[in-house]
Amino acid sequence: MNFNTIFLKSFRVLLLPFAVLYGGIVYLRNWMYNKQYLKSVGFNIPIICVGNLSLGGTGKSPMVEHLLSILSDEYKIATLSRGYKRKTKGYALASNNTTALEIGDEPMQFHIKFPNVSVAVCERRIEAIPQLIQDVPNLKGIILDDAFQHREIKAGFNILLTDFNNLYCDDIFFPTGDLRDQRKAANRASIIVVTKCPSNLSIEQRDEIIEKLYPAQHQSIFFTTIAYDTPYHIYNPNDEWVLSLRDEVLLVCGIANPLPLKAYLHEQTNTYYQISYSDHHIFSIEDLKEIKEKFEQIPSKSKIILTTEKDAVRLVKYTEELNEIPLYVLPIKPHFLFDAEIAFNKLVIDYLAQFHTNNNGN
Repeated sequence: MNFNTIFLKSFRVLLLPFAVLYGGIVYLRNWMYNKQYLKSVGFNIPIICVGNLSLGGTGKSPMVEHLLSILSDEYKIATLSRGYKRKTKGYALASNNTTALEIGDEPMQFHIKFPNVSVAVCERRIEAIPQLIQDVPNLKGIILDDAFQHREIKAGFNILLTDFNNLYCDDIFFPTGDLRDQRKAANRASIIVVTKCPSNLSIEQRDEIIEKLYPAQHQSIFFTTIAYDTPYHIYNPNDEWVLSLRDEVLLVCGIANPLPLKAYLHEQTNTYYQISYSDHHIFSIEDLKEIKEKFEQIPSKSKIILTTEKDAVRLVKYTEELNEIPLYVLPIKPHFLFDAEIAFNKLVIDYLAQFHTNNNGN
């Protein structure tokens, strides 16, 4: 969600009574789990949960992909997501014929980029885990996408993300703010990652944020910025386009927060135009006509259409309409600041390795 205008921010202040009510419900729910009136269920398999305390995009999908990149070569890994805005219900395990409409765009993105990873979706993840373990023999780990607030499941390792521009310690409950859980829920995290930092974040700024977040003794804090890779053609990953200041770009995207992407294009290209859609937008033939018409109006000879990986999985089915236009996909990944990636990776890998060592010992 992105409530940046003065009008919307002022309007949200008027909703403070609803925020107090919502916060009370969240507090009661957490109290019942803490007192074990409501039970959290553990499983005999290592579970890594990636999530946040706020609504909106904090970079969960790039973080899940990073985890897959460091774990999937060594371990048989699965991801489990809700499958937001898919057209199906219940449990589904991705196969060779699966589409984004069946499992959602972000799980489909995982499925395409990591073919050796089992990708499942289900609204009730506590019901999906036993089914996933049954469907995938010798499974060595599950990554839960956007599940920090789902306390029905007791994850062994929690990675909590918070946006540099909207730290959970500075936020308040929805709808006045963006919090969907208590700030103190952060204590359940093994790792806290401050995402979308400026690439030139200073050590003094880092230390100030760490002081504000006030991590517990068992927690490690990392800082990441957004890193964009070389765009590739939607139907041919080997066909790459290196952006330059002579290029004019038509940006087509339906994501929660396009501001970092727009700032990147402002620095890398001559001019960019934009057609925006709602987050997780399902593209239609009429949308494609609009995109092509807008692209044809751009006068430059050095021009491309650029979209995100999340949008690409919802566009790729339109082979006939898109095959003859230069539609490129811009990959994104987290870049760890202060040379901390090795330390982050080690914590995650050690968790899985230790779990299996202990399990084999039993």
